[in-house]
Amino acid sequence: MRFSAAMTAEKWLPGQIAARLAPLLRRVDAVLFSTDERGEAGRMSLVAFAVRIVSAAIAFVSQVLLARWMGSFEYGIFVLVWVSMIIVGSLSCFGFHTSIIRFISEYREKGMLDDLRGVLVASRLFVIIASTVIAALGMAGVWAFSGRIESYYIVPFFLGMICLPMLALSDVLQGLARANSWAFAALVPTYITRPVLILVCMAIAVAAGLAPTAETAVLASIIATYVTTIIQLISVTQRTDRRVPAGPRNIRLGYWLKISLPIFLVESFFFLLTNADVLMVGFYMEPDKVAVYFATVKTLALVHFVYFAVKAGVAQRYARIAHGESEELGGFARETVSWTFWPSLAMGVLVLLLGEPLLGMFGPGFADGYPLLFLLVAAVVARSAVGPCESLLTMSGYQNVCAMVYAATLALNIGLNVLLIPTLGLWGAAIATSAAMIFEATALSFTVWRKLGIVMVLFIPTKRTVENA
Repeated sequence: MRFSAAMTAEKWLPGQIAARLAPLLRRVDAVLFSTDERGEAGRMSLVAFAVRIVSAAIAFVSQVLLARWMGSFEYGIFVLVWVSMIIVGSLSCFGFHTSIIRFISEYREKGMLDDLRGVLVASRLFVIIASTVIAALGMAGVWAFSGRIESYYIVPFFLGMICLPMLALSDVLQGLARANSWAFAALVPTYITRPVLILVCMAIAVAAGLAPTAETAVLASIIATYVTTIIQLISVTQRTDRRVPAGPRNIRLGYWLKISLPIFLVESFFFLLTNADVLMVGFYMEPDKVAVYFATVKTLALVHFVYFAVKAGVAQRYARIAHGESEELGGFARETVSWTFWPSLAMGVLVLLLGEPLLGMFGPGFADGYPLLFLLVAAVVARSAVGPCESLLTMSGYQNVCAMVYAATLALNIGLNVLLIPTLGLWGAAIATSAAMIFEATALSFTVWRKLGIVMVLFIPTKRTVENA
């Protein structure tokens, strides 16, 4: 007999309380046990949410330990290098890590198995080759411009390039798993396994007598990244082979790149926008200031992960229903706004209550970032009030206009950082980032309304139908 939250409440709670809770509990039952696509998307988001909670806790603990071991200066160097590698690794996918969700859904729905087998193989090979070339160019660039780079960054950046092919491949494998609703296979390697292994490798290195420097931390990250990605590759490939029968492959690389490149621009602008403040602080300020700001951003990630969890769970369903009934798409899109806002608001309040002691755990001076949290949390919660608009636009074929919105947002963010950091320091970065997030949310929700006729704003219940521009 299957568990039912609604039936359990009806049986064990007083009648009036059970009646009040019944609508909510029926929705819980629908998410947990429904076999339709809405239930599948809900379960994917719940799993993603749970994984991101665990991963946020692991990441926070690991970053605290790394900061304690390394000190703020070396930790700041490692932070700037690792954030840069994560960004470049994702960009090295050229959009395939997101477009593959759309391709797999489309080809499976239409029975285009030759194209499906082709994109599964070509996406991985293309990303491995492209990221390897970019890593080689990066190493050459570090060597060529070594005279203009601060000496303490040269070796860590050179070593960091070794990670790029595996970081890019991991992103594509995550997209492939998301397209199949394999939540654990998509999220656990990146958000749990890899940070745990980085911490373990660093602990082993320190115990073995190696100096706890940025170079040591990057070496630990290289080992952890390769081990995690190779295991993920074997696992996802085996599951994919069982699901897709063997047969001929149709390679349409030109067409796939045509679709992927605008998505690449969206993802590029998004990643740069998400991390521009850390990079700009690193450009203008010393590594110890980078460390303080990054610790603040890591604490803020406890709020951010709600948005990313919902985004991970709903993208494949957006792709499946984007060209169907507009009422179904609009209803589901509006529902996802609630999925992002209320948990984000709750986590934001919690982070503000606990932020100062949490930052103090990183070491002396890190609590200086606590006042910044009030501004940054407010901006993140404001953005969550419009839901995952960029996923809706991308999966509905409006990736070009989405890229334009992100380009404008990134330009605003960088411009404000350049203007404000030299005079206001870390406050300048926080103000620039917050303003950019609010602009992004406003522009994306307006674009969804104009292109799809869907009002992706939590407190505006109206909807109108427009002709697609």
